Amino acid sequence: MNNTSNPVPVVTIDGPGGAGKGTVAAAIAAAQGWHLLDSGALYRIIAVSGEAAAIALDDTKALVALCERLQIVFAADRVRVDGQDLTDAIRTEEAGSSASKVAAMAPVREAILALQQGFRRAPGLVADGRDMGTVVFPDAPVKIFLDASAQARAERRYNQLKNKGLGVNLRALLEQIQERDARDRERAVAPLKPAQDALIIDSTQMTIKEVVAMVMTQLASKVG
Repeated sequence: MNNTSNPVPVVTIDGPGGAGKGTVAAAIAAAQGWHLLDSGALYRIIAVSGEAAAIALDDTKALVALCERLQIVFAADRVRVDGQDLTDAIRTEEAGSSASKVAAMAPVREAILALQQGFRRAPGLVADGRDMGTVVFPDAPVKIFLDASAQARAERRYNQLKNKGLGVNLRALLEQIQERDARDRERAVAPLKPAQDALIIDSTQMTIKEVVAMVMTQLASKVG
């Protein structure tokens, strides 16, 4: 691998919300028997936990302190924070919007960076996020940027939430996604963009199975 100090291979899957990163990352990790990092969940956890603790989302100092004291456990498709199950709470559109605001703060990103890099353990890691290939694991041998139209991502999210029995509005979802896209792409700190050596995949007209096949082909050619 490129990083002689940590030769553990990493596949990074970056892209906007709703492009299918989490599903693809989980499938790749399962197929390879590798560890999985849902980096976006970390920002959602900080946002949700911060709001629960009455911390304003622009209170950088308090949010950094929160990052340093929370006990976060990912296990069996559940997310536990300080012993409390936050799996569903962090998956709402409101949590995603709040996470995007938190992620724009440089001190908060720095507090989470070491935690993210700590997930890099043998035999390998699949990391899903916004800046995994550009900032967190720049030496990753396989970098994917998974995209899709805002309309397609809104429809996917709409169907996902409806299947969970939640009341949602497609137009509102589309507006939230477009606003988050603009914020993520235009922020000064680690803006959402493909790494220069990333494989860009537009999943608008693709199935998850097709995307997974493309990533597995790339992985086989780069890592073996």
